[in-house]
Amino acid sequence: MITAQHGPQPADFADVRATNLAVVLRHVRRHAPCSRADIAAVTGLNKATVSSLVADLIERRLVRESGLTEHRIGRPATMLMLDGTAYAGLGVTIAADQVTAVALDLAGEQLLSWRRAVAGGSAAGGSGGPASPGRLTSAVATVVGRAVNRLTAAGRQVLKLTVGVPGLVDADGTVRLASDLGWHDVDLRGELTRALRKPGYDVVVENDANLAVLAEYRFGAHAATANLIHVTNAAGVGAGIMLDGRLVRGGLGYSGELGHLEVEPGGPACPCGRRGCLEAVAGAAAIVRQVRPETAGEGAVLDLAAEVDEVVRRARKADRATIDVLGRAGQRVGRALASTVNLLNPEVVALGGHYVALAPWLLPAAEVELAAGSIAPGGGGCRLVASALGADAAAIGGAARLLDELDGGLLPRPSGT
Repeated sequence: MITAQHGPQPADFADVRATNLAVVLRHVRRHAPCSRADIAAVTGLNKATVSSLVADLIERRLVRESGLTEHRIGRPATMLMLDGTAYAGLGVTIAADQVTAVALDLAGEQLLSWRRAVAGGSAAGGSGGPASPGRLTSAVATVVGRAVNRLTAAGRQVLKLTVGVPGLVDADGTVRLASDLGWHDVDLRGELTRALRKPGYDVVVENDANLAVLAEYRFGAHAATANLIHVTNAAGVGAGIMLDGRLVRGGLGYSGELGHLEVEPGGPACPCGRRGCLEAVAGAAAIVRQVRPETAGEGAVLDLAAEVDEVVRRARKADRATIDVLGRAGQRVGRALASTVNLLNPEVVALGGHYVALAPWLLPAAEVELAAGSIAPGGGGCRLVASALGADAAAIGGAARLLDELDGGLLPRPSGT
């Protein structure tokens, strides 16, 4: 029996309570409406503990009583629902020419989804090259400020901002290398924190492919698949990797650079400085240049999304040259994935970003190449699919980082504390 104590409680007691709060919150998220007795029966916590934990969660505005009762023999039970109407998580992704923002509530419902073209970037009618770090940081701060104002006006408090970048990001939020943005050693977290004037919410910077696979794992068509890869493809190509239900970051957080596997020795130059990388021969920009060489030659592709739409239009009209380009791109994607599958043996690889629109013509060739290059029969059981999350997967994953933290026991303080 735990007796009441005066003064500061041991850290381990606080840790146990935080863990139990997370257990109860996860149960309500997954099984609402449910009663306190239901929670006690499933979790093994005693009823008094559950009542105390539920009271705490209600005070934190994470759970509410619905007023509904079960039809059961004996005393009716008050049912519990997920609340969270007071909170939101915000995810932002940065590309060379635009910033995307998505906000989610604690049930994973989308509260807003915005895109903003960045002056100086190709989509904004600028020079065609990526905008400078300062310009992109200012654009992110502007989008975040407006989103926070919108959410605050709706009575919600932003608890976390996660920014996704296509490149190598260290644990301190410094972007060590983002070839497609032309960035080297940019302290994005520090610059954003200053630009946002020390906001009252946590700011995190993460690789965009890592965020995309977190979204795929939580919300995708193959959600909860323990061994899962999501391949991003905007201007660049990257891979977010889940193994045994855990995100793989690597020793310094630099894992998943699928786009820089060499698949065509001596091939076209890549923004990373090498030649024949997957990104250089089968990324979205590379595909556009092959279908429409007049767009940019070896330089940046103006308005990449619109150019990909044009590639899709031609493919739907059965343009032989376009279909041949997409078939070769699919082979190169399959070749890179065969090496990845041999190393990691994922259950599912989901192609995201611009690959989603191109999937009907990419997937057949990629599947053949993957099977041919796999040591294990049938690609080791790996399924290659188009992601159902669309182009916002990384921003969705960024917003959902808040849900991961809540599930892990990092909860907002009760009001008034």
